[in-house]
Amino acid sequence: MRGKVAEITLGPVLFNWNPDRWRDFYFRIADEAPVATVYLGEVICSKRGPFFEPLLETVAERLTAAGKTVVFSTLAQVMLKHDRRMVESVCASGESLVEVNDGSALLYMRGRPHHVGPYINVYNERTVAFLARGGARNFCLPVEIPAAVLGALCANTDSLGVTFEVQVFGRVPLALSARCYHARAHSRTKDSCQFVCENDPDGLELRTLDDGPFLAINGIQTLSHDYLNLISELSELEAMGISRFRLAPHTCDMVAIASIFRAVLDRHIDAREAAVRLDAMQVGAPFSNGFYYGKAGGSWTEAAID
Repeated sequence: MRGKVAEITLGPVLFNWNPDRWRDFYFRIADEAPVATVYLGEVICSKRGPFFEPLLETVAERLTAAGKTVVFSTLAQVMLKHDRRMVESVCASGESLVEVNDGSALLYMRGRPHHVGPYINVYNERTVAFLARGGARNFCLPVEIPAAVLGALCANTDSLGVTFEVQVFGRVPLALSARCYHARAHSRTKDSCQFVCENDPDGLELRTLDDGPFLAINGIQTLSHDYLNLISELSELEAMGISRFRLAPHTCDMVAIASIFRAVLDRHIDAREAAVRLDAMQVGAPFSNGFYYGKAGGSWTEAAID
């Protein structure tokens, strides 16, 4: 798939934003952001879903009218009957593109074209081939895969006709748990959380006993404290055969972020200038790229830029 036109994609909002804020965010993305594909849907907590479900159709129509491809994302963890029904509902429409984030959704999507999200463990060529036979057409690969493995996956699956996508900006999803950390942090139970996660629109930042920044939590999800930033690695990723570059939504100016990444892909600015512009945006946490270089995920390695 080398030579395919590079696209900027926007992953689903992982956090519990106010529904009006959520809607207005996507309206602005539709009108202003140079992204080709937008993922919609609740990925983390099925209890949040009813707040956004009434807005999904309107938002999807606005994005489609603006020329964006809309893909509906499923939950990343299914534990209850309600979760299962929610996944089944997302997968029910034969006309919509779906991103599978949990193995339970593969049953509903078998034989239908679909995307595979970063929460599915796709680490080798045999897994790619197996899922492709079931209808997978695009793979957003797990964030912890290093560059050497990304290159091998692309090189050895060329004949399958699938596309690969990697996250290049935003907090990195690390783990999911049966326990809601947000509720626990506020001395509440998961069933009576009172949606306290809405107070932290980019996740609740954790600190060590020495008062150093550590991780971030989002309901049942653990995220990195730092923000992944692969702006300087875009050309190398393109050369491997990666054609889709995902931005994770945050409360910073995502239109500006998308414009910077698009400008680099279009060769309008170089990676050095782009890095300076991203630094100036002051997203509230340091940048990292450690996983890409096979190091600790929260570390930073200066890319060799020609």
